[in-house]
Amino acid sequence: MMVARRVMQAGLATLMALAIAPAVAAGQQGADGGEWQSYAGDAGSTKYSPLTQITPENVGELAVAWRWVSVDGRFDLDALRARYPALQVANDTANVSINGLKGTPLMVGDTLYVSTPLSQVAAIDAATGETRWVYDPESYAAGIPVMVLGFSSRGLAYWSDGERERIVWATGDARLHAVDARTGDPILEFGDGGSVDLTRGIPRARRDPPPINYSVTSPPVVCNDVVIVGSAVSDQPRFKESPPGHVRGFDARTGELRWTFHTVPQAGEFGHDTWEAGSAGYTGNANVWTLMSADPELGYAYLPVGNATNDHYGGHRPGTNLFADSLVAVDCATGRRVWHFQMVHHDLWDYDPPAAPNLVDITVDGRPIKAVAQVTKHAFTFVFDRVTGEPVWPIEERAVEASGVPGEWTSPTQPFSTKPPPFDRQGVTEDDLIDFTPTLRAEAVEILDDYVYGQIFTPPSLIGTGPNDTRGTIELPGYTGGANWNGAAFDPDTGLLYVPSTTQPIIPALVELDPDRSNLRYSRGRMRPPGGPDGLPLFKGPYGRITALDLNRGEIAWQRANGLGSPAIRDHARLRELDLPALGGGRDFLLLTQTLLVSAQQTPGAGGDWVLAARDKATGAAVAEISLPGRAIGAPMTYEVGGRQYIAVAVRGARGAPPELVALALP
Repeated sequence: MMVARRVMQAGLATLMALAIAPAVAAGQQGADGGEWQSYAGDAGSTKYSPLTQITPENVGELAVAWRWVSVDGRFDLDALRARYPALQVANDTANVSINGLKGTPLMVGDTLYVSTPLSQVAAIDAATGETRWVYDPESYAAGIPVMVLGFSSRGLAYWSDGERERIVWATGDARLHAVDARTGDPILEFGDGGSVDLTRGIPRARRDPPPINYSVTSPPVVCNDVVIVGSAVSDQPRFKESPPGHVRGFDARTGELRWTFHTVPQAGEFGHDTWEAGSAGYTGNANVWTLMSADPELGYAYLPVGNATNDHYGGHRPGTNLFADSLVAVDCATGRRVWHFQMVHHDLWDYDPPAAPNLVDITVDGRPIKAVAQVTKHAFTFVFDRVTGEPVWPIEERAVEASGVPGEWTSPTQPFSTKPPPFDRQGVTEDDLIDFTPTLRAEAVEILDDYVYGQIFTPPSLIGTGPNDTRGTIELPGYTGGANWNGAAFDPDTGLLYVPSTTQPIIPALVELDPDRSNLRYSRGRMRPPGGPDGLPLFKGPYGRITALDLNRGEIAWQRANGLGSPAIRDHARLRELDLPALGGGRDFLLLTQTLLVSAQQTPGAGGDWVLAARDKATGAAVAEISLPGRAIGAPMTYEVGGRQYIAVAVRGARGAPPELVALALP
């Protein structure tokens, strides 16, 4: 039985006094006041707050105000495995982990709400870090979620009609839950006793035998009275038949299904003809696994739809494959498609849109535009009028190389955004190789000759075994970016979009599968970066960067490495005597305030500690580094309670310890 487990009743009277203003603020203007009601501050995913108490002059004084240890830590994982047979399937028990506390908390009134990797939800006193209530849906009983990363949850959604307040989230076992924000009690009239089974109505989705093959890792987006939900489907399947990632809208009051948008169009629907040879009848994925955005005033939601089964071989799905790799605008009330744009045709690179679209109000050539900007893994920023879908700047279809893999289908062209410029490297040339010394560069050139490489969209190749065969195709950016789910942040005051990215080359190793165990001809094998000279990277830095894009002009305002870079590189025997530039690295999670650009970094700062870095918004120059008690694993947020501004971020715990939510404030 799924019940609310109240850990602490203290402070409940204060909790009952939550501000209950409806969450229908303009989707592109940032968080409302001192609250943080959506995953990225607002439904438009700006990650912006107007708070000003923390400034460039005092940010260096930030100190830990409180630390909250994940309630997943109360579990004995060995006991969980013993109790639930579904957790013992195959070799997946290694993924029974509570370390993926990726969720960014919400803040409403004086309470934070956070989800854990095991899909528990906790309400936390925003001033003290004390736990007020915990709700455990026991989703782990269904076994390891389908995604290869194991247990993971990126966050929650909040809904209010001015009287009722609900926390809504979807879980690893593919259920949509709703609880009372004040008490943590399930909303019994929502679905079946407080939850909805999300596998219902999804072709080829199954719960039995475990593990289930359909899951949810990202928060829903709330658009007025509709809760819009995506899904996670394994992108390393053994069969071409897979669950499709249809997106659905549910009534926020009752949990009733209002609409379904078919990301793989059915017979008679627009786009069905882009799936040739009947492939729409069995192909899966094309799911929104990442964050979505919405404009409640306009009544539109924006869906970044992922790639289709499977990632790097599409011979079983000939055609351009709408709506895979597309940004789709739908009517929040009906699910009707308003407009779409496909950013990659017939994806062979796993270049699906990885992050929430940013809703931005910009002025281009004197014309105000309600726009939407989508950053991508392959380092483009596609910008559209969010009402009509018209590109703000031209997008050109350019010829690309055809695949030589047997049975593959290749789109002859791909879309290239002409503005803004790419925010990271695209494609491979000798000019990109490590060049700190002439000897290193010569060694790198020799290594590169063993690979297939070229401009962006060079297709994957088979790895041969003969004397004249190559070691595969180098893909740059790789399938982790460029940009990824950490996404971008937008400043409504200046029109600057801040994009964190990584320069991550990868070799998509295509392997032939055993026909007795799979009906896929080829699939993605073990992914690895190309090795460089003496254990160093094959390519020069920076390996991580932050780019500020001026969306009023379609230009790069500034671009910087996101830190000094890995000590393993800087202290390498062949480099330690050199005066190296900042090399960057890791994936930054960004937060914007009226005064600062804040970056939760995944690489150590200058002092070797994990840090929260503060930067000047106009130049990117570092202002301060604030030590964190662990590596940041989620996006930071900010809020104000009791006249005090806080910044909260999830960090990984010390070895063997549960992860934590850490709140920092001025003394």
